[in-house]
Amino acid sequence: MTVSNNVDAALERLTHLFPKIIDLSLDRMHRLLADLGHPEQRMPPVIHVAGTNGKGSTVATMRAVLEASGYKVHVYTSPHLVRFNERIRLVGDLIDEALLLALLEKVEEVNAGRPITFFEVTTAVAFMAFARVPADVTLLEVGLGGRFDATNVVASPLVTVLASISMDHMQYLGDTLAAIAGEKAAIMKPGVPCVSVAQQPEALAVVEQYSRAVGAPLKLQDRDWRISNPREGSLSFEGEGVKWSAPTPSLPGRHQHDNAGLALAALEQTRLPIPAFAIKSGFRNIEWPARAQRLMEGPLARLLPVGWELWLDGGHNAGAGHVIAALADEQWSDAPLHLICGMLSTKAAVDYLRPLARRAASFTAVPIHNDMAYKPNDLATAAVAAGFAAPDAADSSERALRAIIANGKTRSRVLICGSLYLAGEVLKDNARA
Repeated sequence: MTVSNNVDAALERLTHLFPKIIDLSLDRMHRLLADLGHPEQRMPPVIHVAGTNGKGSTVATMRAVLEASGYKVHVYTSPHLVRFNERIRLVGDLIDEALLLALLEKVEEVNAGRPITFFEVTTAVAFMAFARVPADVTLLEVGLGGRFDATNVVASPLVTVLASISMDHMQYLGDTLAAIAGEKAAIMKPGVPCVSVAQQPEALAVVEQYSRAVGAPLKLQDRDWRISNPREGSLSFEGEGVKWSAPTPSLPGRHQHDNAGLALAALEQTRLPIPAFAIKSGFRNIEWPARAQRLMEGPLARLLPVGWELWLDGGHNAGAGHVIAALADEQWSDAPLHLICGMLSTKAAVDYLRPLARRAASFTAVPIHNDMAYKPNDLATAAVAAGFAAPDAADSSERALRAIIANGKTRSRVLICGSLYLAGEVLKDNARA
């Protein structure tokens, strides 16, 4: 059995230890980390990032700028798209599978069969890896919410960061924007600055109240820092003590300007020296797969007629739907847009799809290999409720793409969207020769 297979087997065993009753708590995490010798206390300084949309892009932007500045950076993100290793990056490289297996087996041994969640296990593994390998900064992305997220055991981060907050994971975080904002704001720590993008008024009121209660200085967009687009291809950032200029980020969409500003505002609060050249270089080389990612190579891309484009995005909530709709208005109005979509039934499909309905020439629902996924016909029904006139269904992304091409009369753009799980399947399939 290969190391990769052993990793998969260890992850599978640990998955079966998931608690029978979901209780949002940090008790299991604190117990496991204590038994492991508190690796969370020995990691390089942490920048902790929460939010509904944009936290991954913000992490990717900070990583690009920090590495261009010469810093050694650890990164923890979720979920992975193709391989589990994608979640843990040690000083620029994905974690080695032999080390990953050793750490998984250590966690399994120390946990001794007690109930534990998959994300708690993977977070403990990441913390152990980060504690072993010297670095300058650790970029830590929240998995779900904030208050009871397994990452929220770091007592004194350098800075906390709040990306855009909107409705998602309501079954765990609450059914109002205020409730969700309260869960995410709970990553704030006394005396530690918290940097936030401009939030919806209901969310902002909670964030401001929490910052006062905790004693965490709040650095808010358009009050304490600003990002502007003075001319095509250029951004200007003004913080509390710095003014930086940069090219527009390599990630497409105007929403990425705010995420880029958030990244720079967070880096300013760390007090780490950031050279101007590193911002320019970093912004040109941000890597964040399945977020408005154009697929240029692989079997799916090779199906396209000359001039057609194939894009991939894993956004799956109402906020993500508005972001893609804005991208379509700003940059994709030159050609018909066809959607191939698969979603989990735990997501509010109508809310995600409604902003896209008037912008898409066609909609095709496809399956995801996940027990909680919408059946294509059910997702097509949701698309009707969202405003699509004649949605279709197919049994795979490839067949959906072939049908769109066969019916296409002009150069078109195809977007595969709706779920990071679907995005992972597409990236895996499209990597095959």
